[in-house]
Amino acid sequence: MNLITVAIENPDSLNMILGQSHFIKTAEDIYEAMVNSAPMPKFGVAFCEASISCLVRHTGTDDALVELARKNALALSAGHCFIVFMKDLYPINVLGAIRNVPEVCGIYCATANPVQVIIAETDQGRGILGVVDGFASRGIETEKDIQFRKDLLRKIGYKQ
Repeated sequence: MNLITVAIENPDSLNMILGQSHFIKTAEDIYEAMVNSAPMPKFGVAFCEASISCLVRHTGTDDALVELARKNALALSAGHCFIVFMKDLYPINVLGAIRNVPEVCGIYCATANPVQVIIAETDQGRGILGVVDGFASRGIETEKDIQFRKDLLRKIGYKQ
């Protein structure tokens, strides 16, 4: 077994979701979850099929985001993983719907941070072991940091 790290290509620091699924209809069902979660969402989704043809299945509402998802999924080539890139939308708006897709097994990360995916590669194929989402902690928040966090959440409409 070889351990490799694949950096997710995300030049515009877009929000993305990386997860694990189990069935060929994943791309279509995530598409439906996305369009039913937000008005006119801009996104691309790609799914690494791990049996039959072993193709990267893809769909979305924005051609550039679909291409970014396809490119990253192929770089991962890890069994039954999916990746969603979105624009003008936050993962918090769609995560519940994606988690409720019957074939979704789990979510590795939902972020706009730089992401590295740790992959095990065997003679059979590839599997995701985990992710590095962003950077290491630099300390403990102060009272000033707490106030910043609270103000930010209210400014962007997630708290009242």
